[in-house]
Amino acid sequence: MGSRNTDEPPLLQVIDLHLKREGRSILQGVNLTIDRQQVHAVLGLNGSGKSTLAYTLMGCTGYIPHRGRILFEERDITGLSISERGRLGITLAWQEPARFEGLSVARYLSLGMKEPDLERIRAALAAVALDESYMDRVVDGSLSGGERKRLELAAVYAMRPKLAILDEPDSGIDILSLGDIAALIQRMVEEGASVLLISHREEFVTIADVASLICEGQIVRTGDPGKVSRHYAHCCRPCDHHEIVETGKEYDERL
Repeated sequence: MGSRNTDEPPLLQVIDLHLKREGRSILQGVNLTIDRQQVHAVLGLNGSGKSTLAYTLMGCTGYIPHRGRILFEERDITGLSISERGRLGITLAWQEPARFEGLSVARYLSLGMKEPDLERIRAALAAVALDESYMDRVVDGSLSGGERKRLELAAVYAMRPKLAILDEPDSGIDILSLGDIAALIQRMVEEGASVLLISHREEFVTIADVASLICEGQIVRTGDPGKVSRHYAHCCRPCDHHEIVETGKEYDERL
């Protein structure tokens, strides 16, 4: 989707990232690069460390790495808080939508905008297949899980982020199709954003410029989305990563 000026440094660099939670190693030497206006998909099974990677990049409480660095626009942001990273232009659409009970939808969508703009809010709703009548709806139990998830994606779009981290963007969606999500991502990229797209579904690589496979907290393969997707489909269900690591057997590049 995106194109990169090779004279520009990467937007995001993750270098040898390690993270433990409750004494257990979850991320084990993650290395990842995202260029400007690029869609980078990270594929992995449940429990592979995908969401932990998203929360660590966002700087969520309890997700500060004990080793490694995160560089954003060549600045070391490893120790920055979630709000500090947000001000730099990084945002995260959670797998489980955040709850802001009692706010109007218009107010909720304006929260992350530098300058609240009704036209931008209307465009954000349209981008996730919600009509203008939602402007006055209240964020409460009257909204379905799918509606909440779409509003979360709309909020990310409305912010005009430099880096949008989308964690399982189709989770709980009852209307948006893969094509709809692809169109939303394309709009963000055209407006200057990069997107880190995290999913367990290999279909999402059709949206990506580059794909990576994460297994047991490590990026084990990065490159052409089609090849990474086929590797994922053939080797991760069931997983034979241990056999590859222990024997040094290379995966057939023809896949």
